[in-house]
Amino acid sequence: MTYVVTENCIRCKYTDCVEVCPVDCFYMGETMLVISPDECIDCGVCEPECPAEAIKADTEPNLEGWVAFNAKYAALWPNVTEKSDPPADAPEWDGRAGKLESTFGHADPAAA
Repeated sequence: MTYVVTENCIRCKYTDCVEVCPVDCFYMGETMLVISPDECIDCGVCEPECPAEAIKADTEPNLEGWVAFNAKYAALWPNVTEKSDPPADAPEWDGRAGKLESTFGHADPAAA
């Protein structure tokens, strides 16, 4: 089992989760974070720290695509180990639907 970052992180990009991760398994792109499923130790300390509630256990239903998405982008994006300020408009994006498709061009995370 691992944890994954899901759609609500897009354009919110809070890094509270990064600060508590004991194995530094977060990676940051221009618009969001991801978790490397190969590095995550399933401790779960990151999940309650996410203000956008974008981190989920991969055992929750319908997250297979997000596991693939996180793995793909963790291999491409730089590792992040320190908390930083979120974008100024993060609260405006929190909870907005359709962020994956508008940002990555696909509604299916496995295709992004």
